Amino acid sequence: MLGTFAGALDARQIDAKHGRLVAEVRGEIESDDGVLVIRRVHVRFLLQAPDTVRETVERVHGVYKDKCPVYRTLRPAMEITSAYELVPETGA
Repeated sequence: MLGTFAGALDARQIDAKHGRLVAEVRGEIESDDGVLVIRRVHVRFLLQAPDTVRETVERVHGVYKDKCPVYRTLRPAMEITSAYELVPETGA
């Protein structure tokens, strides 16, 4: 999912390379007849970018999953959600 989101941002000239985009992933596990099963996954993207790109990032975030092989493979088996946050850019 990270690669698909990053590629979609790059296609719109929003730099998501070199550590500017990272993901935090949280999974929720439940017991199913004594077997631990992943039921839900939440991905939180953190993107170093100026606030001026927020509208574009919001649009990309709304549609990237449709083209993501990982999302489309896993979605029938579990709930997958994602969110993004713009974080201040660090000096080089």
